[in-house]
Amino acid sequence: MIVLPLVLAVVSFSVGKYPISVSELLHTLIYYYIDPSQIHDPNLQTVLFNIRLPRVLTALIVGGGLSIAGAAYQGMFKNPMVSPDILGASAGAGMGASLAFLLSMSIGMVQLFAFFGSLAAVFLTMTVNRKLSYDPLLGLVLGGIMVSTLLNSITSGIKILADSSNKLPAITFWLMGSFSGITRANLLSILLPMGAGYALLFILRWKLNVLSFGEEEARTMGVKTAAARRWIIVGATLITASAVSVCGMVGWVGLVIPHLARALVGPNFNRLIPASALLGASYLLVVDNVARCAWSVEPPIGILTSVLGVPVFWVIFRHNTRGWKT
Repeated sequence: MIVLPLVLAVVSFSVGKYPISVSELLHTLIYYYIDPSQIHDPNLQTVLFNIRLPRVLTALIVGGGLSIAGAAYQGMFKNPMVSPDILGASAGAGMGASLAFLLSMSIGMVQLFAFFGSLAAVFLTMTVNRKLSYDPLLGLVLGGIMVSTLLNSITSGIKILADSSNKLPAITFWLMGSFSGITRANLLSILLPMGAGYALLFILRWKLNVLSFGEEEARTMGVKTAAARRWIIVGATLITASAVSVCGMVGWVGLVIPHLARALVGPNFNRLIPASALLGASYLLVVDNVARCAWSVEPPIGILTSVLGVPVFWVIFRHNTRGWKT
């Protein structure tokens, strides 16, 4: 699994509208840091370092992040149908980005509005859960449904107000998801929150094992369930907010890939979290390669992940429910 994303990354650097052979790829990578004057084709250097490198790395990070966020939520909620946007993170990001487009802000501000909109949505969901005084897990789900519905309605209202010739298409295409506009600045902007989210979920993977047994069992084993859930939500939200802020809505990755990882390595989160990260990174990179190479006009990646995710999910869940029948 560790080798798979590395091999796919090399392939991703090579394929595209501007094909690069492996020898040219290695030559450019080596001399870019040693002696740039030895690079004979400046276009190759531009394509490789300014376009493909940020895009490939972002696809790897986002795919792995959404997968471990989905795996963490599925374990915490003990529900195989849970995905990273269960608490309204994607709806909040969509509303924030749509508002930024409506106000004619720069792409950087669109990303910032999407990130903080996502964080605000999850915070609102947790606030609703505290006010409900209900079952803690069910309250989170109900709060997420209410907040997502509210924010999606606001997004629809913003689309009605948007200029149909300029702003509305921008909002629509952003919501469909794409890696086509990824730059180095986008990549650098998500490294810190993504890294924090990755670290939190990796550190808490043993508590996820305990939480998957149930509330009472976890408490008898000495786990402070409320605090553990809060930190899991923080980690998953940082990942989801960062991912959606740079590439828009990318669905089904966080729902499908954890099931594939669970079928391969079992339900133990000590193995499931890293396996989900590696498989998710590989899967999203493959889908992105298909998006930019298969057609003359690149389709939104959110459409492809949904179209491919449904049959993959059906096959996985029909033939293997390992970890959910025990």
